[in-house]
Amino acid sequence: MSRRSAPNNPPHRMGDSLLPRVTIANRQRSLRLDLAHIRRVVQAGLPMCMTEAGPLPPLLGSLPEVGVSIVSPSVMSRVHKEFLDIDGPTDVITFPYGEILVCASVAAENAGHYGNSLDDEVALYIIHGLLHLNGFDDLSPAPARRMRSQQAKILKAALESR
Repeated sequence: MSRRSAPNNPPHRMGDSLLPRVTIANRQRSLRLDLAHIRRVVQAGLPMCMTEAGPLPPLLGSLPEVGVSIVSPSVMSRVHKEFLDIDGPTDVITFPYGEILVCASVAAENAGHYGNSLDDEVALYIIHGLLHLNGFDDLSPAPARRMRSQQAKILKAALESR
């Protein structure tokens, strides 16, 4: 696939509410990604993310759009340091205004360890970000376990629904 953005996903209805549009842009050059596959998995998982509210105030339903950028480790390291004062890259960073950054290299490192393809690991990180936007927190062990369980369940269901 190319480094260009995947086509925009049009907003659609879930019951009485409108789901946000999710756009995905591959802004790194070192790893080849199937953006169409990632987009389909995320689109299938989005309604499930909306129905699973965490303990914090949910923002996802009020956002018209969520922008996802898949970035290099150097970009992720810079953002990680600037916003969280932590050195080095991380897997995913979510901003409350609806921006999600995913590090493709961290996804590649973790994919084999967890038995996922690179594309599915990237989709999992986007689902993780969507859950953050719907009120989930992973700063302490119990909420982190709950969040990991939810994101794994959503990824599995999204992959099965395609």
